[in-house]
Formats: sequence, structure tokens, C-alpha cells
Amino acid sequence: MVTHAVEANFDGLVGPTHNYAGLSWGNVASKTNVNAVANPKEAALQGLAKMKLLADRGYVQGVLPPHERPHIPTLRALGFTGNDADVLAQAAQSAPAVLAAVSSASAMWTANAATVSPSADTGDHRVHFTPANLSAKFHRSIEHEVTGRALKAIFTDESYFAHHPALPSGSHFGDEGAANHTRLCSRYGEPGVELFVYGKAAFNEAAPAPARYPARQTLEASQAIARLHGLTADHTVYAQQNPAAIDAGVFHNDVIAVGNGNALFYHEQAFLDEQRVLADIRQRLAGVELEAVRVSSEDVPLQDAVASYLFNSQLLNTPDGMLLAVPGECREIETVSRYLDELLLSNGPITSVEVFDVKQSMRNGGGPACLRLRVVLTDDELKAMNHGVLLTDDLYQRLVTWVEAHYRDELTQADLADPMLLEESRKALDELTGILGLGSIYDFQL
Repeated sequence: MVTHAVEANFDGLVGPTHNYAGLSWGNVASKTNVNAVANPKEAALQGLAKMKLLADRGYVQGVLPPHERPHIPTLRALGFTGNDADVLAQAAQSAPAVLAAVSSASAMWTANAATVSPSADTGDHRVHFTPANLSAKFHRSIEHEVTGRALKAIFTDESYFAHHPALPSGSHFGDEGAANHTRLCSRYGEPGVELFVYGKAAFNEAAPAPARYPARQTLEASQAIARLHGLTADHTVYAQQNPAAIDAGVFHNDVIAVGNGNALFYHEQAFLDEQRVLADIRQRLAGVELEAVRVSSEDVPLQDAVASYLFNSQLLNTPDGMLLAVPGECREIETVSRYLDELLLSNGPITSVEVFDVKQSMRNGGGPACLRLRVVLTDDELKAMNHGVLLTDDLYQRLVTWVEAHYRDELTQADLADPMLLEESRKALDELTGILGLGSIYDFQL
């Protein structure tokens, strides 16, 4: 008997300190828009609108909370003292780059929140979660503790859910979460193939590696997560990302490939050894045909794929095939728009394309796929989780009202030192944990 399961999407709610600090070296969009004026309210409402559209289509849609920012405990750990206002003032004066880092709303990109393995794949038949250590970037490396608390508050029943701490920090075990992890399968409730994509083998100095930008995910981190989750070799594939693609701005695999069900949509420059990767996936899918949708450089040059975030799109099941939910930029770049029109005529697994407006996120380097963490859940697992985070019409309206009450219309780098911003954010987050039924997950609440 096949166990029925669904793929739920948990989107990160954009935080009140959403700003453009250009913190992510290797992310072209992030650096391009540095110091632009951000609109946190618009960003949060755009994210909520995307969630609502998908929930209205019948997809299981959840909400993950933003993190407390600026993060005062981190500033105190770095030697800033006094009351909170003093800490902010000292950081703004002597270490503005550090203040920008601890004020980032980057937890909105929940594709980096964790790696999740469904119960059909794991040794103990529980859903396993490992928060990403995100050690490649300081501003993201401080996220995993609160991410872990939030996930435990949502997926609490230990008979169904297993939670692991983040991997040890450091470059050898750099882990970027689900942004470098894709699951392929016949049906969600059946055992699948977990594809781990890495940028370098950290313990092999002679292995291929990018020259310009850092490789954030290591082979060793991917292997460690597979061990923690109880995955067997028959259901895992490790693929190295093309170093040339990383150097072109493809900082995560989800900027150049996306998979769903038995379909893998990818650019020809995604993998270092494309044919071996495809062969390994096909071997492990065991009788299920892999629908490999390969996009050539001739059709979409790599720089256009990066600029449009064509592959940082959500690939979703519909009754008539698969829907590709793309950012609006895909219709603004001629090669990409033309390719999408041709894709719909190709009789492949992708049968519809829909544009989503997430411009505030895109300007900071994150498209629709960056904003969501996918969690496959059986019917029993879905019943066992905290339903307070699942988007309904009522929750959507409450969250819209909450954003409009607490978020600013404009935010610049200079605003990050404003003690009122910290006070506003804490008040908002304290209220949010009540709305979502999460309990106390933030440092200021503990």
C-alpha cells in the first residue's frame, strides 16, 4: 500500500529589518543593489501574497517566522557593552559592517534554513531536520539556533519528527541547507532519491573548485547530513556543482537547477559531471522515468539564467502536469522569456508557467525558491505538526494586519542603529509568536 503524502512549502516571512547591505559575496543581485532603500513592509506583503496564491490553489503552505534583528546577543558576544541602545551606538560607530550583518533579514530565505528528509527515505521512518550552519557567511551563521527552535516548535512530536543540531561550524563542513538539496521520486510517500549538490570536497585540496567565488557547500557536509538522517547509498546521489557556474554567480544549486517528483529542470552548466549525475539518479529511481529538462547555454546563456533566477523557481504538481512559478524578472529578459514560451510547447513535464512578484527579495538575491523550505509529510505527520503556522484565509488576514501595523515603508543602513527599530521588531516578533502558536523561541523571550 502506498502511503499518501504531500509536499508542504514553508515560506520565510520577511523580517522588519529587511535592507540592502550587500552582504553576500558571490550573489550578484545582492552586491548590485547594495545601499538601495528597502521597503520591509512591501517585501513582507509580497511574500505573503505568494503564499496566499499557492494556498488558494490547494497547496499546503506554512509560515516560518523571521529572526530577531539586530541580534544584540551576537553584538555583546563581540565585545559591545552597556544597554541595548549603547550596544547599537558602539557598533554603528566602530563596526558598521558588523551591525549590518547582525541586522540582516536573511532568514527569510528558508531554502537555507535546513535540510529535510521525509520518513519514506530515513532509517527510522521519521522526518529528519538538520538546520544549516551557513558558516560561509557570518550574517547567516548566527541563524541556526533560532531556526532549530522554530522547527522544533512546529514539528514537536518525537514519534514522527527527529531534530539534529547544525553541523560543526567551519569551512570543512559548510552546509547551506535545502538550497543544495533536491528530492526526486515517483510519489511523495514512496522512497525517493536525495540529490546533494556540493561546491567542493574540503578535505581534497586537489579537487576542482571555483576560483573567483567561494564554494559554500562541501561534500563532507552533505555526507554527514545523509548519515544523520539515516539515508542509504541506494537513495542518495552526490553531485559536484560546476565551478565555472559558481564563479558566474551561481552560489547555490537552486540558482541553476530545481527538481520535483520525477522531473529535474536544470541548466547544462549546472553539474561538473552531468552524465554521471543523471545516470546515478536514473539507477536509484528504480523503474521510474527521470524527466530531465535540460536548458542549453545557446537557449539561455548562463548570465541570463543568473540575472533572471529562472531556476530559482518553484516546481509544483498540478492535475495537468507541473507548474513553474517564476519571478517577474524571467519575463523581462528576452532569452529567458522566449525559452519559457518554447518550454510550454515542448510536451514535457512542465505544462504551465506563472509569474510571481517578489522584487524586494530578488533585489537582495532571492527568488521564489529561496523563500520556501519543502517538507514532505504523510497524513499522520501533517496532523501531528503545529497547525498554527499553516496559512488559512484567517491567518493570512491576521499576518497582513500585523505587517501593516509593525513594519516600516523605508529602511536604510543608517536606520539599523536606531534603538526604536529594535524595539519595534521585538514587539512585532513577540506578537507573532502568539499568532503562530510557537511559544518562546527568541533570545529576548527566554
